[in-house]
Amino acid sequence: MTQTTAITPYGSLNNADGNNNLLDTLLAKGPKNDAALARALEVAPPVISKIRHGRLPIGASLLIRMHEVFDVSICELKRIARAEVAA
Repeated sequence: MTQTTAITPYGSLNNADGNNNLLDTLLAKGPKNDAALARALEVAPPVISKIRHGRLPIGASLLIRMHEVFDVSICELKRIARAEVAA
């Protein structure tokens, strides 16, 4: 019997601690709270909450939107999100 491992398309961007670090970094760039961050990214506030609580990974379209709104490279966004994983 062989055992298979599920592969998630977002890998380490599905980590609540790293994603919280990323969201907090974006909050430091202007928005006052998660609701303001959701408005800036043009997503519903529950999306931010689900990301914070590890129930939703950061998808490619949201990552691109973060890049566009906050002028941070996608590589840097990924590095910030993965920093907690490596620590």
